[in-house]
Amino acid sequence: MQPTPQASGLRAAPAPEQGQGAAQPHPRDVLLGAQAQTGFLPVCDHYSGVEARMRKSLQLQAEMTQEFGTCVFDVTLDCEDGAPVGLESEHARLVAALAVAAAPGARVAARVHAVDHPAFANDVAVIAGEAGHRLCHIMVPKVESVDDVLLAERAIDRASPSQLPIHVLIESPAAVHRAFEIAAHPRVQSVSFGLMDFVSAHAGAIPAHGMTSAGQFTHPLVVRAKLEIAAACHAHGKVPSHCVVTEFADTAAMQRAASQAAHELGYTRMWSIHPAQIRPILQAFAPQQDDIEHASKIIAAAADADWAPISMDGTLHDRASYRFFWQVIERAHSTGRALPQAVRHWFDAPAFA
Repeated sequence: MQPTPQASGLRAAPAPEQGQGAAQPHPRDVLLGAQAQTGFLPVCDHYSGVEARMRKSLQLQAEMTQEFGTCVFDVTLDCEDGAPVGLESEHARLVAALAVAAAPGARVAARVHAVDHPAFANDVAVIAGEAGHRLCHIMVPKVESVDDVLLAERAIDRASPSQLPIHVLIESPAAVHRAFEIAAHPRVQSVSFGLMDFVSAHAGAIPAHGMTSAGQFTHPLVVRAKLEIAAACHAHGKVPSHCVVTEFADTAAMQRAASQAAHELGYTRMWSIHPAQIRPILQAFAPQQDDIEHASKIIAAAADADWAPISMDGTLHDRASYRFFWQVIERAHSTGRALPQAVRHWFDAPAFA
């Protein structure tokens, strides 16, 4: 039998009052602990590296920001796969120029070459040096250890005073083994899994099927790597970002993969390599409307109770469950879902938008 609020010392959930939350502390300041995700990134990270596609990606981002009322995906301008061989320097300057010219409020990132590539130093010097103030992060591929993160950090900081967050791409069995150490680095904001290189690194031990939209969720070594990366990120409050689905023309495959990544493997972000993949990712990672309504009701009541434990509909809630339900609301906001009035004011405030 559930204890009554009076017997347990809990407060019954009060009815939230219109506008009351304006003077309340923000849930982000109250609820987030050391292992709670503190970086609320868009759930989709869209990659493009050819000039025409990079420009179209930035335009699509601006259009969808207008549509949803918030920036629902990052655009990562790609040097590693986008730069023609021998023209890496010219491509880095193009990426920097596109980032500087992006619309106000745009979330633009850059993927540079790996730290042991001859173009890495120039990529960072040009892109971070000329566009660091406009970038939301820099993605560093083929990270093998914390030493690679430290090398990238020093290069980025020499080029820009902006203290840019670093995203890393783990692509080998050895790097997966070090995932917890890599995720623990304070400048690392997100860790991505590089499926294609990971499978290739096994010298044929993982069949080609392991790189498909279906096989990457069934082969034990691939699934284990994904789980290790997700667990490492959640242990350190970082964002796990799921790998690509290369069958970009197969919408059903994309939707299945995004749903499995979000609901079975603990990922809170996913790569897109084609504009048609963006909306399926948003749909898969967004909470359902019933869940948004339920979470909002609990959070509004918790705030009115000054975050003390409450009883609602015969169920007890305290800060542990408040944290969960607040993150549902954060994810709803980041995917452009409509928020109930009871919680909307926390996102209308300029300091927390």
